[in-house]
Amino acid sequence: MAERFPSPGATDGCDFSGTVVGVGIDAAQSNKFRLGDRVFGAVHGSNPIDHQSGSFAEYVVVDAGFLFHTPSNISNETAAGIGGTGLGTLGLALFKSLALRGRPDKPVDNGDFVLVYGGATSVGTMAIQLLKLSGYRPIATCSPKNFDLVRSYGADNVFDYSAPDVAESIKAYTKNTLNYALDIITEVKTMKHCYGAIGRAGGKYTCLEKYPEHLHTRKTVTPDLVMGISILGKRIALDHGYGSDENLELREFGVEWYVTLQQLIGEGKLRPHPIKVLPGGFQGILDGLSLLKSRTISAQKLVVEIAEA
Repeated sequence: MAERFPSPGATDGCDFSGTVVGVGIDAAQSNKFRLGDRVFGAVHGSNPIDHQSGSFAEYVVVDAGFLFHTPSNISNETAAGIGGTGLGTLGLALFKSLALRGRPDKPVDNGDFVLVYGGATSVGTMAIQLLKLSGYRPIATCSPKNFDLVRSYGADNVFDYSAPDVAESIKAYTKNTLNYALDIITEVKTMKHCYGAIGRAGGKYTCLEKYPEHLHTRKTVTPDLVMGISILGKRIALDHGYGSDENLELREFGVEWYVTLQQLIGEGKLRPHPIKVLPGGFQGILDGLSLLKSRTISAQKLVVEIAEA
């Protein structure tokens, strides 16, 4: 985000975990969090209108409505790997954008197929679990080396994203009935594959990045972009079509969604994505960013310990 949306003076980073060292007046009145509580969540990093908002820091200021208690059986490193960015994004993507009726707390019976394009990513494995809990039949794409991993998170079937006929294979498996596609990768070829996999009747395509309009090739498919940080309800001052105004309805949805997620996490119903812990404090962050740029990390989420919690 820092490269696409440079914000000089702002703090980068979104997901975090740590220990509560101070509680604001409103949060104190709710009595939800106390000094010493272990917590995790996410903030809007690289924020041009709030330079203090970012998780690449020793101290993070967080809205108490978007903060999770860390269960006693989960380490701080694992909690940071869960974070809140992906979970918040999925709340919007699955239940606002795709408008799925089933929810983890109110699952449907015999739910439809839902394609998760990018199943081995940290967002992908969480999406698969949330879909399964909601009564749907998640199918996913990933590299063949990660097939077993993605199946272990609940995917009904997995397809090789690099296969030239991946869309046709998905269409054959779903018998031309796929209505929902969540494109976590959002590149030219992934959008084409998702559009090709969606069935004869059309459906909904939700992505996490801006897409070129010329790739919207089917009138029966409704495309939509989801910005995960919009769940906070605050104004997003990013350009290139990523910005949005304050939205209190989204904030209300987000707070309720976090309550649902906290229950799922506490009950052990959401299995964390594999993590790779990097040493070195702030230097470790730079090392991690270099690893991400090199595209050598697969099916792991990088976590850096900045300070002892």
